[in-house]
Amino acid sequence: MSNDDSAVVHKPEGQIQIMIIDDDHFLLDMYALKFQKAGLFVDTAPGSTAALSKLREGQTPDIILLDIIMPTMDGLEMLQIVRNEKLVPNSTIVMLTNQPDEMDKAQKLGVDGYIVKATTIPSEVVTQVLDIYKHKKSK
Repeated sequence: MSNDDSAVVHKPEGQIQIMIIDDDHFLLDMYALKFQKAGLFVDTAPGSTAALSKLREGQTPDIILLDIIMPTMDGLEMLQIVRNEKLVPNSTIVMLTNQPDEMDKAQKLGVDGYIVKATTIPSEVVTQVLDIYKHKKSK
């Protein structure tokens, strides 16, 4: 796992890489551990600015798990920039948030999945994210 805010991380060959972006350090660490235990290579970013830096420097995670409500730049703003700059066109992007009313905005930006934190336990988040990833890859 990498949590260096600025370093580009390259995954081991054949391993799925997920970048988890959330300003809540407790949740960031908890989800990182859950995804590591599921066999994924995990990178974290404590906010949109740090994540964008990594993506602009060439990091290409297979999956991006993105919170919406964050200081400085929210997840929807970040997703708009990612789309505009075509940073990771092949990545599966999943929103993980407590903002169920933002689903329409996220879908308009081409998000692959949307999970509400308050109604989903962490192990279910891992399962749902992997299902969304596999479904996108099978298309």
